[in-house]
Amino acid sequence: MDALTLLAAEVTEHSLWYPTVQGILVTICALALFCGSVYMLLATNVGARLGFLVAFTGLMGFMVVLTLLWLTTSSPLNTLKGSIPAWEVAGVFDSLDEEGVPDAVRDIEEEGTSVDDVKAAEVKAAIDENLVRQTPVGEEELPEGANEFAIFDDVTEFLVTDTYEIGGSEPNPLLLEFTHDPLWAAARFCTVQDLDTLPGLPPPEPACDPNAATGVMVLERNLGSLRFPPFIAFLSVSILFGLGLLSLHWFERDRQRAARSKTLTPAPV
Repeated sequence: MDALTLLAAEVTEHSLWYPTVQGILVTICALALFCGSVYMLLATNVGARLGFLVAFTGLMGFMVVLTLLWLTTSSPLNTLKGSIPAWEVAGVFDSLDEEGVPDAVRDIEEEGTSVDDVKAAEVKAAIDENLVRQTPVGEEELPEGANEFAIFDDVTEFLVTDTYEIGGSEPNPLLLEFTHDPLWAAARFCTVQDLDTLPGLPPPEPACDPNAATGVMVLERNLGSLRFPPFIAFLSVSILFGLGLLSLHWFERDRQRAARSKTLTPAPV
């Protein structure tokens, strides 16, 4: 058990060697073994130039299929991926009539829709992350602006009462629609009233303290860029794959012209 603990501590201890230098060396060795061995076998059979073109085009064709899988999978884990969709806090206000509230949100309670429990839970996760104060663990420092909107010390100190949404769209690329309308959410919260728990009885349901201040958090939906890096990778390797096929075509045409020129005989004078 002590040996496993020591091994785990050595693996998790990051330095210049691990993972930076070691990762670079592993990548170089993998490319040399995977691509170099294939090229060496092809070069000894069809020649260095044609072997390189075949190996390069085959590798790019494999990468086209791989990046297409990255692009079409429902959850591209352990692949190139961008940021995931998330709710970003636009501000915390005492009321929606306060100065600084985005114009699209001022009438959200009248013109917007009250969300269901699933969407409300998703919004509340973002509210909990921003309203509760974060504390550093050990020597780890908090990111800049981590407690910008923090008011409470624990999630049990406040209660989210109402959550509304407004805006958003579902553009159709077939109709040349490529942009989304901003999706906004507003959630009212209040401080939980302190109630005594009697022995032998279940704790009472949390309720708002009528003497404490209430507030509203305004959030905007960030759609993220989850599939943008796989798309760029797919586009790049597709271009390289096309260039590889074109180079093979040119190489074959050159060989055909060279073969015809050798078989031509001069006409008699």
